[in-house]
Amino acid sequence: MSFVTDNIILETKNLTKVYEVGLFKKGSVMAVDDVSFNLHKGEIISVVGESGSGKTTMAKAILKLLPPTDGKILYNGKDISEFKKREDLINYWRHVQGIFQDPYAPFNLFYKVDRVFNIIFNLFEKPFSREERRKMIESSLEMVDLNPKEVLGKYPHQLSGGQRQRILIARSLIVNPEILLADEPTSMIDASTRVDVLRVFLSLREKQGLSIIFITHDVGLAYYISDRMLVMQKGRIIEEGKVEEIIMNPKQEYTKKLLSSIPTLTKKWEFFERIGTC
Repeated sequence: MSFVTDNIILETKNLTKVYEVGLFKKGSVMAVDDVSFNLHKGEIISVVGESGSGKTTMAKAILKLLPPTDGKILYNGKDISEFKKREDLINYWRHVQGIFQDPYAPFNLFYKVDRVFNIIFNLFEKPFSREERRKMIESSLEMVDLNPKEVLGKYPHQLSGGQRQRILIARSLIVNPEILLADEPTSMIDASTRVDVLRVFLSLREKQGLSIIFITHDVGLAYYISDRMLVMQKGRIIEEGKVEEIIMNPKQEYTKKLLSSIPTLTKKWEFFERIGTC
């Protein structure tokens, strides 16, 4: 079954980000260099590359956490640089959410994990009662295969890294986003738990039509979860296409290098069968 539609919901056009560096001797670093791609409704795209390739900078620009130096980012055909009023920004963040690499950083060790949900309710125009909030939180936790009774009321150290990461995904889902940017969401959790997180992403795409930009240095994970793959090197997209095409017939030496660093890949359906998603 194909979940990808013809509707383009996000597009970058010649996106560029240059950092000015140095206190005494001025210089610049090209973090993202003329990047153009689009994302369709219901599509999972992986952005693959080594550390320093520009993946995270690109994600932060899309999330409006960093202003681009040049180029455009279009959401449903609208240039997000024009979203300057508070209500416009809130509306954008309601539809485009992000989760990041560290499943520890968003949590305060002295507070229960319930606290991380509070800020997401600021993205709603209307207030919710405590009971309404509770129901919404519990529903979102169930979407990511967590039992609310087992995680709510706990402190961060009482939960595993995988549970914390799924709590952060659940927090994003409360606003029912169209797009989720997942920046290295599995790199700091153990291998067995990574499978659980991948299964959550696939389920969310299947049940809600969620579009996902999955940022990773792990080509194996990208192969197993994605419809298309973008390979980034030194801020540029050097190779792009359907996952199977890139894996089986890489054209760039850099892509071949990334592929050579992982174990032999099995067929996608064999992997899904092994983790119980078929």
